[in-house]
Amino acid sequence: MAPDIDVQKVSILGKDSIHCGFHLIPYIVRTVLEALPSSTYVLVADSNVANLHLSSFETEFLDKIRQLSTKPRFLSYVILPGETSKSREGKAEIEDFLLLNKCTRDTVILALGGGVIGDLVGFVAATFMRGVRFVQIPTTLLAMVDSSVGGKTAIDTPHGKNLIGAFWQPEYIFIDAAFLETLPAREFSNGMAEVVKTAAIWNEDDFASLESQSAEIFAAIQTPSTNYSGRTVSTRSNAQHLLLSVIVGSISVKAHIVTVDERETGLRNLVNFGHTIGHAIEAVLTPTILHGECVSVGMILEAEVSRQMGVLGQVGVGRLTRCLKAYNLPVSLSDPRIANLPAAKSLTVDNLLDIMRVDKKNSGPQKKIVILSRIGKTYEEKATIVADAIIAKTLSEAVKIIPGRPSKSPIHMATPGSKSISNRALLLAALGKGMCRLRNLLHSDDTQVMMNALVDLKGAKFSWEDGGETLVVEGGGGLLSIPAKGKEIYLGNAGTAARFLATVCTLVQASEQRTVITGNARMKQRPIGPLVTALRANGSSIDYLESQGCLPLSIASAGLKGGHIQLAASVSSQYVSSILLCAPYAQTEVRLELIGGQVISQPYIDMTIAMMKTFGVNVVREKDPATGAFLDVYTIPQMSYVNPSIYNIESDASSATYPLAIAAITGTECTIANIGSASLQGDARFAKEVLEPMGCEVIQTETETTVKGPPVGTLRALGLVDMEPMTDAFLTASVLAAVAVTSPKPGRKLIEGPPNATRIIGIANQRVKECNRIQAMMDQLAKFGIETRELEDGLEIYGKPIIELNEGASIHCYDDHRVAMAFSVLGTVIRDTIIEEKRCVEKTWPNWWDDLENKIGLQVEGVELDHGSSSPSGQETTNSSASVVIVGMRGSGKSYIGQLAASALSWTFLDADPVFEIKHQIGVREFVQKNGWPAFRAAESEILKELLAEHPTKHVISLGGGIVETPTSRDLLKEYSKKGPVVHIVREIDEVIRYLGEETARPAYGEPVIDVFQRRAPWFAECSNYEFINYTGVLHGEQAEAKRSPNSIRKDVARFFGHITGQNPNLAPNVTNGQRSYFLSLTYPDITPALLHVEELTAGVDAIELRVDLLRSPSGSETFGRYIPPSAYVTEQIAALRQKTSLPIVYTIRTISQGGNFPDHAEAEAFELLHSALRIGVEYIDVEITWPSKRIQELLPRKGYSQIIASWHDWSGNLKWVGQTVEEKYQAAAAIGDIVKIVGRANCLEDNFALHAFVQAKMSTFNSKPLLAINMGTEGQISRILNKTLSPVTHPLLPNKAAPGQLSFAQIQSALHLIGQLPTRRFFLFGTPIAHSMSPTLHNTGFRILGLPHQYELFETDSVGEEIKAAIASPDFGGASVTIPFKLDVIPLLDSLSPEAEAIGAVNTIIPLRTDDGSHILHGDNTDWIGILDSVQSRLPAGMHSPETALVIGAGGTSRAAIFALNKLGVEKVYLFNRTAANAQELVVDFPEVNIEVVTRLGAWSSHSPSIIISTVPASATTYDPSKEDALYLPPEIFANSSGGVVVDMAYKPADTPLLQQASKMSNWSVVRGVDVLLEQGFVQFRLWTGRHCPRKAVSEAVWKAYST
Repeated sequence: MAPDIDVQKVSILGKDSIHCGFHLIPYIVRTVLEALPSSTYVLVADSNVANLHLSSFETEFLDKIRQLSTKPRFLSYVILPGETSKSREGKAEIEDFLLLNKCTRDTVILALGGGVIGDLVGFVAATFMRGVRFVQIPTTLLAMVDSSVGGKTAIDTPHGKNLIGAFWQPEYIFIDAAFLETLPAREFSNGMAEVVKTAAIWNEDDFASLESQSAEIFAAIQTPSTNYSGRTVSTRSNAQHLLLSVIVGSISVKAHIVTVDERETGLRNLVNFGHTIGHAIEAVLTPTILHGECVSVGMILEAEVSRQMGVLGQVGVGRLTRCLKAYNLPVSLSDPRIANLPAAKSLTVDNLLDIMRVDKKNSGPQKKIVILSRIGKTYEEKATIVADAIIAKTLSEAVKIIPGRPSKSPIHMATPGSKSISNRALLLAALGKGMCRLRNLLHSDDTQVMMNALVDLKGAKFSWEDGGETLVVEGGGGLLSIPAKGKEIYLGNAGTAARFLATVCTLVQASEQRTVITGNARMKQRPIGPLVTALRANGSSIDYLESQGCLPLSIASAGLKGGHIQLAASVSSQYVSSILLCAPYAQTEVRLELIGGQVISQPYIDMTIAMMKTFGVNVVREKDPATGAFLDVYTIPQMSYVNPSIYNIESDASSATYPLAIAAITGTECTIANIGSASLQGDARFAKEVLEPMGCEVIQTETETTVKGPPVGTLRALGLVDMEPMTDAFLTASVLAAVAVTSPKPGRKLIEGPPNATRIIGIANQRVKECNRIQAMMDQLAKFGIETRELEDGLEIYGKPIIELNEGASIHCYDDHRVAMAFSVLGTVIRDTIIEEKRCVEKTWPNWWDDLENKIGLQVEGVELDHGSSSPSGQETTNSSASVVIVGMRGSGKSYIGQLAASALSWTFLDADPVFEIKHQIGVREFVQKNGWPAFRAAESEILKELLAEHPTKHVISLGGGIVETPTSRDLLKEYSKKGPVVHIVREIDEVIRYLGEETARPAYGEPVIDVFQRRAPWFAECSNYEFINYTGVLHGEQAEAKRSPNSIRKDVARFFGHITGQNPNLAPNVTNGQRSYFLSLTYPDITPALLHVEELTAGVDAIELRVDLLRSPSGSETFGRYIPPSAYVTEQIAALRQKTSLPIVYTIRTISQGGNFPDHAEAEAFELLHSALRIGVEYIDVEITWPSKRIQELLPRKGYSQIIASWHDWSGNLKWVGQTVEEKYQAAAAIGDIVKIVGRANCLEDNFALHAFVQAKMSTFNSKPLLAINMGTEGQISRILNKTLSPVTHPLLPNKAAPGQLSFAQIQSALHLIGQLPTRRFFLFGTPIAHSMSPTLHNTGFRILGLPHQYELFETDSVGEEIKAAIASPDFGGASVTIPFKLDVIPLLDSLSPEAEAIGAVNTIIPLRTDDGSHILHGDNTDWIGILDSVQSRLPAGMHSPETALVIGAGGTSRAAIFALNKLGVEKVYLFNRTAANAQELVVDFPEVNIEVVTRLGAWSSHSPSIIISTVPASATTYDPSKEDALYLPPEIFANSSGGVVVDMAYKPADTPLLQQASKMSNWSVVRGVDVLLEQGFVQFRLWTGRHCPRKAVSEAVWKAYST
C-alpha cells in the first residue's frame, strides 16, 4: 500500500508538472509508471548520487513493476560526477548505452542528480530518437530552483558553457527536499545563490526574508528527518516548512517567467542576473569553484555595473553583498577561495570579456547584462546592452582618473553615512531596549562586520525597511550570549569594531566558554594593549592568543566589573569610547579616568558622549574645582539605553574631505549636504581650518558646507597646521599640500621652513591605523617627486608646481580606503595616476569611483595591473612585492645574501643593525654593555615591528641573529610569514664558528656558539617559511677543486629570491608556453660525483628530476631493505646541484606501489621531505594522488610560486585510456595539481593511440592544465616522443634509466624529425665581411649535440636586398643573426621589435614567430647587450653588487648595446669617451635615462674611477704605448679603481688586444675577450630560436678550437 504523501504543485506552461515535498521516492515511481507508460524506464545518475539513492529507486521501481500486468524494463546508467561529463563525449556514451539496450522512442528517461545530470540527460532526451519523454529529479538545491525548471538542456564545449543544447520540457519535475539532508553545506550554499538571485530580480519581500533568516534556513538542512517525517504536512517541522517555502517560492517565480517567455526572447533573460559575468568566471574556474559561487560573484559585479550606470544605489549593492555572504558565498574575485587557485591568473579583464563575447543573450558583439534598479526590480524586463568599457572598469582591480575640470561643477552631493557614527549607533541600538530605525547607515565592510558580530553575540535582531534605506534594530537590552561553539568573531581590518567589541564581549552572560575575536593580518598588528590592560585591571579575563598587545583575543564572559577604571588614551580615542559605550551595563557605576598624557582625538570622545545622551545615558565629565577646567575623568551611570524610535546618521565628514579637496585642487565648486558646523565629527572642521587657509572660499552652515577652489595651481601652503581634532583628514591635506606652492597666509609661515612647506602635526595615532599612514603618504608622494620629512607626531610636505610632478605614478594603497581616496584627489590633476587597490574604498565609500563620474563629473577608467606571475593554487594570499625578511645565525651570510637578493630584485636592502644604531645613537655592542641583553632584545623587537610596518613592500630586511630569542619577535615573524617570505639563511656551523672567531662588531655570546645554534635552530624553523642553503662544503673530491664562484652565488640568489617572491618564478618557460618540454631523471644515489657532467647531462632539457626515493647517503649505503633518505642529506644534495645549474628541479618521491623505492606507508616521512622541498624553493613537487587527501591539502597552501605535479602511475598494464578509471584519476589530479601526470604501460602500439586521443580531448577543454601522459615499456616509446609536457628523459652517461622505455633528449628530437613533427629549419648570418665568423660553428655544434635537424649558414651580400627578403620569407626559415653593416637596414623588413632592440636602435637577431596557420611573422631582437651583461656580471668581484661607474670607449652601434647593458646592471654613471665628441653627445641624447658623462681624456674622472671598462673600437686603433700617435693611448689610470673590476674588448682579433694585455697586468681585474661576448650573445640567440639552452661547454670548446686555427 502506497504511503500517504502530501505534495505542493507548481504550474508551468499550463501544467501542474512541478511536484514538491519530502521523501517522495514512492510517489515519484507511482506517478511515472501511471502517467508515463513505457516499455523502458532509464534512470541516469552520477556515481555520488547513485551511492546514496539509486538502490531506493531500483527497489521501488521493481516492486511496482511486479504489480503491473505489462512488465516494462527498468535500467540504470551511472556516469562520472562533475562538469566534465557534460560534454559531447558524455552525451554519446549515454546514447550508446540506450542504443545498446535497444531503447525505443517510448523510452522515459529519469535524470536523478544535480544540474549537470539534468542538462546532459535532458539534451539526450531532446535528440534521442528525435525526442523522448524525460523526468527531472533534482537532488541539489541549485538544480531544484534553477536548472531543472524551464526545459533548458545543454552540454559544454571548449568555447564555453551550455553552447550546444535544446529547449526540451520535462514531463515532471519532482522536488524532494529530503535529498538536501545529504547535501554538503557548500552545495546548499551553491543553490542559495540562485534563490537569492531570483528574489533580487523579482520580489523584495522574499529577499528581506532571505536576509533575515539565513541561520534558520541553514538549520533546516542540518536537522535530519526521521521515519520519513515531512512526507505529510502534519509531520513537517517548522524547519521543513521554512525550507520548502523557500524552494517553492523561488521555483514559482521561475515557472511564471518561463510560462511567459519559454524561449528566452526577453523576460526570461532576467533569470540570468549574475550569469553574464558569472559564466565567464565559471568557464575559467570550473570545476573547482561551483556554479552558484561564480554566479554569486557575478551578481555583485553586475550590481556594481548597475551602480556605475547610475541605475542602482549602494544600498542595493550592500544588501545583496550581505545576503550572499550570509549564505557563505564568495562576493569578489579576491575571496581566498578564488584568488588562491592556479586558474585565477586567467581571470584577467581581457580574458573575461573575450569569454563573454560567446553568450546566448548577446546581440552580435554587444554584451547584455541584467541591470538591477533596486532589490526586487530590474531596470528593463530583459537584459540590457552594456558597453565593454563599463564592464571592464568594474572588473579591473585598479583605476585612474582622467584629469580635467569636474563637469558637474557646481557639485551638490552627500557623502555616505559616517563610519564612526554608524558603528556607535549600531552598538547603542543593539544594547538598548526597544526598536530603533537607523537612517543613512553606512553600507560598508566595517558596518557589516559590526552587524555580523552583534548577530553572533545574539545581541540584536536586524531587518530592513524603505528598500534598505532604513535599518530596523530590535535591541537586546544588553543581553549577550556566547557565539556558537568553535566560532570566532572575525573582524577583518575593522579597527573600530575590534576595539568596541573587546569591551562588549566582557558583557556576555556567564559561561564556561570564552569569546574569541580575531582579524586579518594587519588587524593583528594594530594595537589594542592599553584597552586590554585597563579591562584586565578591572577584573576582566582577556588573553592574547598570538602577539602581545594585538588581536586575536580570548575574552571570558564574566561581566564588566565597573568602579574606578584607569585607561591610557594617548594612542586611540576608540579605547575610551569602547568603555564609555559599555559602562552603563557594568556591575557597578563606572568612573573612567584617562591617563598617560595627551588624550588623542577628543572630538570622537565627545561624539560618543553626545550619542549616549540621545540613547538615554548622560555621562558626566568632572571639572577641576579650582579652575573649572574639564578633567579627563568621566562618570557613567549604571542603567540601560532606551532606543529612540528614529536616529539619523550624519554623513561621513572624513569622506566629505575628498570631493571638497577636488573642488580645491581643480578650482571648482562643491557643496556637501548633511555636514556642517553642528556636526558631531571633528573632520567637519576641515573646510574652515584647512581649505580656507589654502585659498578656498568656504561657506559653512550648521548642516551644509560649500567650497570654491582658487585657480588651478594657486593653492597656498598651510605652514603649520595641528590636525589632532581631525586626524583622518591629514591624508587629504597632504595631497593638497603637495601642489601648494603659494606662500602661506600671513602668520602661518614656518619660521625655519621654506614658503612651500606644510607642517602637519598632532597625527601620531595615524601610524597605527589600517597602515602606517604617515609613512604611506611619504612613500607614495615620493613617486610624484614630492619631498617630505617625518616628524615625531606628523610630517612636513614641500609643495611643487603641478606641471613639475611626475606622471604615471602607480599608488600602492596598503588596503587603506583613506590612502586610495586621498590620492584620487591628486589624480584629478596629474595624468595617468593609477590607484592600485580600488576596492579598498569599500570600507567607507564603496561607490566612490562611481560617484566621481556620476556626481562629480570626472572620467574614471579601469586599469588591469601587470602582476607578472600570478598566485598559484593553494598559495596563502601573498603580495609578490611583499618585503623579504632574512633571519639566521650571525655569520651565516645574511647581509651578503640579502644585498645580492636586493640587487637581483631591484629592491632596497635594509640591515636592522644600522637602523638600530641610528635610532638609539649607539652601537649594538655598546648598547648591550650599557643596558644588558633583555633591554636590547626588547628594543630589537620594536625595531622589527617598525621595519615590518614601514617597509611592507620591495625591501629585503636582514635581522640580527638573536631576533628569535624573544616570544614577541617570534610572534611578529610568524605572523609576517603568512603574507611574505621569511627566509632562514642556513650555513654549516663550522663555517659560522670560523667567521665568528674573526668578527668583532657585535657583542660576544657568552656561551659556546654550538649551544646558541642548537637553541635557536628550532626557532628559526618555526619563524621562517623558506630556507636559503648557503653551504660551502657540500662538494667533495674533484668537485671541491674550484671554490664556488661569486657568479654562481649571484645566480643562485637571483633564482631563489626571484622564485619565492614571485617576481621571477624559476619555472620552465616551455611548460608555461605550451611548447615541448623535458626533464632529465637523475638516478644516482649520490649526485655529487656527477656534477662535473651536469651541463652535458642536461643539454636541451627544461628541468632536472631529483629522484629522492633513489638517494642513499654514505651512512645508509650498508642498510638493506627499504630506505628513507634523511632530510638533511636530501637538502645537501639539492644545495650541491644548485651550485652547478639553475634549471628548475622536479622533486619526486616515488613509492613502491607507484614504481619507485619509497615505502608506501611512510607518509609522515614523505610529507616531511615534501614540505622541506618547498621551504628551500624547489620549483616542481611531484605529489602522488594516492597519498591521503588530508596530507595533500595541508601541503598545498605552502607551495607559494612552486607548482604541484599531481601524479598517478599504473605499472600493471591494466590501465585503459578510455573509461571511468582514467577519467577519475585525471579529475583527482587536476583538482590538486598545476600539472597532471598519468603514467600507464603499453601492451601494444594501439595503447599509445588511445593515450594520444585522451590527451587531445583534455587539451581541447578551456583552461586545461598541462598534461604529462605516457606509457612505459618499449611499446610505449612513441608516447614519450609525442608527449609535450615535461617528458622524462635519460642520458647515456646515467648509470641506469629511471623507467623502462625512457629515451634521451637527442633520440626524441631525431624521432620527432622522422615523423614530421620537427621539420628542418635554415638559419643564417646576414652581413659582410663574414667569412671568418664563428657563428656557424657555434650554432651547428649546438644543433648536432641536441639532435636538432637544423643548419646554420653564412649569407653574405652587399646589401639588404631581394635575396635576404626571399630567405626570411621561406617556410623553412628558422632565424638569423645580423651583423655589420645590416643591423639597421633589416629593421624595415620586420613586423615587430623587442623593447631592447628599439631602445638600442639596432637588431642582431631575427626570430620567426609561428602562427596557427603555419606562416610566420618576423620579430627583431638585440642580444649583444645580454652578451655584454652576462660576461661582465659573471666576472664582477665578490663584494661588488652594484658598480658605481663604468667606461665605454667608442660611440658606434656596439657602444649603444654596451650602455644599455650597463644601465640594466645598475651602474650609476657611465663615462663615455670617443675621439669625435659630437658622436658621443648623440648617445647622451638617445639615452636620457642613463647618467652618461662624456670625457675628453681617459683617466680624468669627475668621481669614482670605473670598475667596468668596455672598448668597442678596433683593437688596431688602441695602444698602451704613449709614443704611438696613430692609435688611442690607454693610460694605466683607467685601471685606478682599487677594488678591481672587469674589462671587455669587443674586438674579435687578436684574442689579446692591447687593452686586455694591459688589464691582465693589473690586480683584481678580469678580462672578457670579444669571442667571450660572441658566445654569450649566441647562447641567447640559440635559446630564442629553439627554446633550448645551448650546450655551453661543448660549444665553447668547438668555437675556441675553430678560432685558434
